[in-house]
Amino acid sequence: MSELLDKINRLKDELNHHNYQYYVLDNPEISDSAYDKLLRELQEIEAKHPELVTPDSPTQRVGATPLTEFNTVKHEIPMLSLANAFSAEEFSEFNQRITDLLKKSGVHSANDIKYAAEPKLDGLAISLLYEEGILVRGATRGDGSSGEDVTQNIRTIETIPLKLLGKKVPSRLEVRGEVIMDKEGFEELNNIQRKNNEKLFANPRNAAAGSLRQLDSRITAARPLSFFCYGIGIISDDITLPATHSKIMALLKSWGMRINPESKVVTGINGADQYYTRLFNKRESLEYEIDGIVYKVNSLEYQKILGFVARAPRWAIARKFPAHEEMTKVLGIDIQVGRTGALTPVARLEPVFVGGVTVSNATLHNQDEIERLDIRVGDTVVIRRAGDVIPQVVNVVLSKREGKPRKFKMPTHCPVCGSVAVRNENEAVTRCSGGLFCEAQGKQAIIHFASRKAMNIDGLGDRLVELLVDKGLVKTSADLYSLTHEQIANLERMGDKSAEKLLKALSQSKQTTFARFIFAMGIHDVGETTAKTLAEHFQSLEELESASFEELLSIRDVGPVVANNVTTFFKQKHNREVIDALLRAGIHWPKTPSVSAQAQTLFGKTFVITGTLSDMSRDEAKQALQALGAKVTGSVSKKTDYLVAGENPGSKVDKAKQLGVEILSEMQMKALL
Repeated sequence: MSELLDKINRLKDELNHHNYQYYVLDNPEISDSAYDKLLRELQEIEAKHPELVTPDSPTQRVGATPLTEFNTVKHEIPMLSLANAFSAEEFSEFNQRITDLLKKSGVHSANDIKYAAEPKLDGLAISLLYEEGILVRGATRGDGSSGEDVTQNIRTIETIPLKLLGKKVPSRLEVRGEVIMDKEGFEELNNIQRKNNEKLFANPRNAAAGSLRQLDSRITAARPLSFFCYGIGIISDDITLPATHSKIMALLKSWGMRINPESKVVTGINGADQYYTRLFNKRESLEYEIDGIVYKVNSLEYQKILGFVARAPRWAIARKFPAHEEMTKVLGIDIQVGRTGALTPVARLEPVFVGGVTVSNATLHNQDEIERLDIRVGDTVVIRRAGDVIPQVVNVVLSKREGKPRKFKMPTHCPVCGSVAVRNENEAVTRCSGGLFCEAQGKQAIIHFASRKAMNIDGLGDRLVELLVDKGLVKTSADLYSLTHEQIANLERMGDKSAEKLLKALSQSKQTTFARFIFAMGIHDVGETTAKTLAEHFQSLEELESASFEELLSIRDVGPVVANNVTTFFKQKHNREVIDALLRAGIHWPKTPSVSAQAQTLFGKTFVITGTLSDMSRDEAKQALQALGAKVTGSVSKKTDYLVAGENPGSKVDKAKQLGVEILSEMQMKALL
């Protein structure tokens, strides 16, 4: 048994060491898979010997029975709040106050005070209690005197060590810090909430607080929470503390605690101002939200002299950044049409200064978001802006609503071109159906039309399309075929040779295929494969234009969304006018005979192609398989019938083996063809 205990302790120490390297030092020594292997080994031993499981084991982060309520914890040393400074002048006054107090107390070298400076994290303050190096309790700040016992949830956070590192640790230690959710994790969580039709979190701070206060620790474990420590509370007298706050933080780091890498010791007003400016400029590039800087007098001796006032220390202050959130009024709701035809409602606001700039517009995303917020013209709303992110409405202040303003409804027609606006079932976005004509979509429609898998107009790139549209030479894709040599040659960075090359490419593009032409029209959700299916089913463009919803629905791989998009597209008069102009310009294709399902020997079979083929390109192989009725997709799934593997196939082969998908060589595929 002693050998087994030694092995368990060795695995624990090794896992704790690698957690420290990964989360605290940001310097992982082993791969994720190697770490997982160590963890699995420990889990297997503990499963066979549950009597050897201890609370500090890395396997015990989650899985306890859900609580019915949180117990209250009284803080042995109150968790005080900080005074705030909202300007350089207020911070200067703070600096002067403590300088004067120190001088009165006999400290004559107090002109250039050293401050321990660190970002003020926008999260939830917590207290962690360690006894004999083992985490025994986690509690929220609460009202400062007492908080809630959230130990089960705290244990799920990977950046909080369950056991302190090192041989000489305090017999009793309280670490204080902030639980946060980074920006990326916050966006992912809200996306999940949105998909599940659940309430969205207003900001990362609310998301972190809500996640930490779950009665079921399994929910907390699924949330992307992390932790930074910023100081200590109680500590046993078997440890002699250093003389400065910054050295205490270094000591905590050596015990396995994560401290903020932006922390720094600065000298006097100038040093504090330079640090503030650097962090303010860096604020938006950080992975997490910060709302200011915390400055603490670095010397513990000076802290003791300065003492406390009411519920805050005299020796520390939070210098706040400009607010990310403010209240203002909704003056109206406008509709913007994007490059892909998406109709986006935008709130026109009473101008308000937020996040360092004046904001007068905020996106409302779509009809679902408007209904979720219950936002109406005239409402008072909370606006949030973070850096270059488009300002968003966080919530409506219902207590300030006057009367009974009408609910907003999305328009039934595009405000730019008048085409029907379509919102398909199970989609949040409403779109303009006038893809070939709508000016808002003009550039994107032409870029798609000219792309390699559509009309393949060599030399007509994004920049040139921008130029042609901006100069008023082209409005729709049909106008491309009316361009003259002189018009093209006179454009910026063009010339006679470039003009000749483009005109030749335009002329060559007139000879195409029916499938390419369908794809080039840019009908929403009609990709290359669906375009080919439609081209094989219909004998002519006229038949496709007049096809009913029911007829389209009967075609293989055409669902109700695509059927609706196709019928709506061809009902728009302006789209048909552009198509007629393209045909008049000389675009044509050979008649494609429809192929019956009986003649398609691979009908109903799904293929994936990976690796490099020796006798043909992957595109050529794809076309050959599709000609026999096969469906060719990009990823291996349970629905895949065959994986064609060339040289250097990559991970798709492993996935195919795992799912039992038949793997073909290039030679075997050619035999099928």
